[in-house]
Amino acid sequence: MADINSVRAYAENVDLAPRKVSLVASLVRNRSVADALVILAHTPKRAALSVKKAIESAKANAINNHGLDGKTLVISTLSVTTGTRLKRFNPAARGRALPFQKKSSNILVEVTGDIKPKKKPVTKPAEEKEKK
Repeated sequence: MADINSVRAYAENVDLAPRKVSLVASLVRNRSVADALVILAHTPKRAALSVKKAIESAKANAINNHGLDGKTLVISTLSVTTGTRLKRFNPAARGRALPFQKKSSNILVEVTGDIKPKKKPVTKPAEEKEKK
């Protein structure tokens, strides 16, 4: 079961083959989110953009929806599975049609981190209140 401090994000039906996406995913697995985003920004693969978007989405979910500290986020799970396959045909010689499949991927990113400490309300000293 997922940890209380873990947040997930899915990118479903990304129009890239899972084999190509998993090559990029293996570069940033088990790294901090900040390191992973820097690595993906300098990776010259088309799949890097999709993995980067999924990691940024998980980071935004953790910070905005779950109150986690963005500096402590670490990628705990990064898995790539096969998505739906679209069956298509290429025209061939003598009126034939050759079948092929357009493959897609599902990307699951799970990040863990520490809960951000809540700020205490600032109380003004009694002297300032008396002056007014």
